[in-house]
Amino acid sequence: MSAGDVRSDRKLLLIMGSITVLLVIGVCVLAPAAAKEDTRPTTYNVDSAGAKAAFLTLQGLGRDVQRWDRPTNEIDSVDAARTTLVLAEPMVDAHQTKVIAGELKTFLERGGRVLVAGGDGALLPGGETGAPSLFRKGLCETTPEGPGLLAAAGQLELSERAQWTAEGPQFRVEQRCGKDAVVVRYPVGNGEAVWWSSATPLSNSGLKTDANLKLLLASLYGDGGDGRTVLFDEYLHAEHETYSPTKGLPLVWLLVQVVVVFVLLVLSFSRRKGPLRLPVVLPRSSPLEFAESMGDLYAKAGATGAATAAAERRLLRMLQREAGVARATIDQGPQAVGEALEARLGGDWSRLVKHLSEAAAVAQTELAPRSALALVRALAEDEAEVRAALKPRAVELAGV
Repeated sequence: MSAGDVRSDRKLLLIMGSITVLLVIGVCVLAPAAAKEDTRPTTYNVDSAGAKAAFLTLQGLGRDVQRWDRPTNEIDSVDAARTTLVLAEPMVDAHQTKVIAGELKTFLERGGRVLVAGGDGALLPGGETGAPSLFRKGLCETTPEGPGLLAAAGQLELSERAQWTAEGPQFRVEQRCGKDAVVVRYPVGNGEAVWWSSATPLSNSGLKTDANLKLLLASLYGDGGDGRTVLFDEYLHAEHETYSPTKGLPLVWLLVQVVVVFVLLVLSFSRRKGPLRLPVVLPRSSPLEFAESMGDLYAKAGATGAATAAAERRLLRMLQREAGVARATIDQGPQAVGEALEARLGGDWSRLVKHLSEAAAVAQTELAPRSALALVRALAEDEAEVRAALKPRAVELAGV
């Protein structure tokens, strides 16, 4: 390599390094600032106001919990008597309130359960809410009222954003902030509606207290146990946004860096040293040659017993692992195996019993190669017949 080539390489390296440093500085200076904390109580949000912890907690408890990404007018497609719909601070226009309230009323009358956490209480049938009577900075420590299930959760930590103002004997106030009703439940048809002043108890930060978790479980399942499907509404959040793992990333600058790196790779070069050598290719025998070689070995050794014994072991192993025949039954002999298959799968398995008996007798007698081949094929056919009989059984169990 000449001195001129060395100087040229050093110059190219300095240019590439300078471009890389400038790009890094540009990304640091011009990249957008980190997004503000997301305050929506969605099940995708991992910030303090999000509801992802509640969603994952219910999943961890083995409950049936799902996200609902469809309009409320499609809620008729679910089994209302076994479903709870959660609306955590939904974003609803004023002209949609009555429409959604009517759809929720139909769902409740069919036996559904609805939890509205925050938002306008008018979304619930007969519901009315107003501004809190007192301005409170921070969380309110509620006072349980009455013997109700939601009051039994104990003293809550809750942000009071509204108070329940509808009056009537059907409305059961379960928790209060001062004089304001902040947790209310009441029956609607065959179902029950639950309203919270805010979504704080189910938020990632609020769920850490035992009382808030108890309130969430009691509101979702009531007195009916945990056999309900919980649907967390995601459709009524602002502009129906969905979670994107790339949100907040400086994608443009990342793309610029990728393009520059690609250009650098294209412009880069290297010099080969030494002669070219062809790659070493190891010779391999074809599968047919291997099979013929193994066949010659078996023929020279007269190992017909080994071939039939291998086929017998393969069949017995399949009967034990897939057909459920106990090992003790297999040890009792072919007749016991046949009886076990008749009891489990039905049908006539006398042919399989006959072939197993012949295979067991090979250990004491020497078979001709033609007879051994016929017996090996028969055992393979028996194995295929058992698997064919197991398929309808598997479909039946899956249906159950």
